[in-house]
Amino acid sequence: MARQGPLCQRLHRQVQANRRHNRDWRRWSHAPLLLKEPFARPLLQHAGTDVYKASARSMNPTKQDRGETSMSFHASFEGRTVLITGASRGLGAHFSEILAASGARVAMAARRSADCQARCDRIRAAGGEALAISLDVTERASADAAMAAVLAASGRLEMLVNNAGVTTTTPLLDQDEASWTRIMDTNLKGAFIVGQAAARVMAADGKGGNIVNVASILGVRVAGQVAAYSASKAGLLQLTRSMALEWARHGIRANALCPGYAETDLNREFFASEAGKALIRRIPTRRLGQLSDLDGPLLFLCSDASAHVTGASMPVDGGHLVSSL
Repeated sequence: MARQGPLCQRLHRQVQANRRHNRDWRRWSHAPLLLKEPFARPLLQHAGTDVYKASARSMNPTKQDRGETSMSFHASFEGRTVLITGASRGLGAHFSEILAASGARVAMAARRSADCQARCDRIRAAGGEALAISLDVTERASADAAMAAVLAASGRLEMLVNNAGVTTTTPLLDQDEASWTRIMDTNLKGAFIVGQAAARVMAADGKGGNIVNVASILGVRVAGQVAAYSASKAGLLQLTRSMALEWARHGIRANALCPGYAETDLNREFFASEAGKALIRRIPTRRLGQLSDLDGPLLFLCSDASAHVTGASMPVDGGHLVSSL
């Protein structure tokens, strides 16, 4: 073997030490990067096929590696009621099922309550409690009516997940005022209206509560042709901090969940294209998020495990926000 440099020698010593102690080769989270270096590939192969195969596997993740597993963070919300906006599909529908499975009474809200009914029926069939509510997040009267419906059904409201959101893909030069206003009204004004209505209920109850605003990594960094969406999510992050500051005296916590790019039925074809694959390569973990990746962070922020956490923004993005510019 050719004379090894200090890095190769150190790597070789670590490999041999781990081998003697029969440790799991998959600890080598940095191995995929080393595999890209010509000098390291023969060394890893020489160290043993287990570490080489484990390293190659992390570059071509299995179903389990992609996060398609059952949630590993467990919390109990028995006796607690949560209102989830934008609950008829996507993240809102998924969050409803996750929280219901953890014992919460789930109030699923959307413009048309009928759109949530099938999901409510599925939750009830599984032994959970669910209620479909009609809610237009951009209208104060609709928000107040939704709060009244929740209180009539459950008597209390302990948690709110502000999930409703819309977007368009439009160059900023071509963005019209109507689409800009629709995005801002739903994503930012809607979170304020529903958040304020829920906080008033929680404050009046005297026992506090918990608000989780679903933002986005696009509220921190930008991408092309989604200026309105990015601006609305950046505003939502600041609104979350203001909620946390002003409502802490009432025992109300407010935090933001910031998903990165996640695979859905709508975008799966794009991410299979060359452009989509190029985007995935910019994510440090080299994979898209799955809905299940958000389960643990959501349950954590909703639970007493985060009792001293408020005003925080939690990215769930595979390290996308810390990737190189």
